[in-house]
Amino acid sequence: MIRFAMLRHGHTHWNRAGQIQGSTDIPLDDQARADLSGFQLPSGWRDVDLYSSPLQRAAETAEIVSNRKPMLVEAITEMDWGDWEGRKGIDLKADPNSGFRDIEEWGWDFRPPNGESPRDVWARIEPWLKNLSLDSLAVCHIGIMRMILAKAHGWKFDGPAPFAVKRNRLFVVEVDGDHLRVANPDIVRLEKVAS
Repeated sequence: MIRFAMLRHGHTHWNRAGQIQGSTDIPLDDQARADLSGFQLPSGWRDVDLYSSPLQRAAETAEIVSNRKPMLVEAITEMDWGDWEGRKGIDLKADPNSGFRDIEEWGWDFRPPNGESPRDVWARIEPWLKNLSLDSLAVCHIGIMRMILAKAHGWKFDGPAPFAVKRNRLFVVEVDGDHLRVANPDIVRLEKVAS
C-alpha cells in the first residue's frame, strides 16, 4: 500500500474569469505565483516522488511549493473539454441546447463535444496510478483529482460529491493493488513558509 497525494495547481487568468481550461496550456497568473511562494509542501511529503501534469500551470506550481522539478506525466493532463475549452461554464449552462450539465449529473459517460468523458480520463490515469511503488505526490488538475477521489469514495458523478477540491491542500488516497481508498488523514494543508 502506498500513499498518493494530489495538489491542485494555482490560479490562472482563465480560472479567475470562469473559463474552462481543460487541456489548454494556460500559465499561472502573477498573483498565483506570489501566493504560492508563501507555501511549501508539508513535512512528511517533501521527499516523496514528485509528479506533475505537463501543463505549465501544474508543473510551475510543483516547482514553487517543492523547490524541485517534478517528473512530468501525460496521464494526469487535465480532462479534454473539446469544443468547450475557453468557454464559460455559466454561459454554457444558460444555453439549454449546449448539452452542458453540472458534475452531479455527469455519470461516468458525460462527454463535452469532441472532448473526453470521465471514463476516458480514468482509463489513462488508472494504469499509471497502479504502477506507482512509492509514496508519491502529483500536482495536477481538479478534473484528475475528481476522477481519483470519485473512485476512492465510490462516487459515480450522481448527486452531491462527497468531497470538495480546494487549493493549497493535499488530498490523500491509499493505493493497494487494484484498491483505492481515502487515507486518514485525507486532507493535509500546505505549510506557510517562515518569513
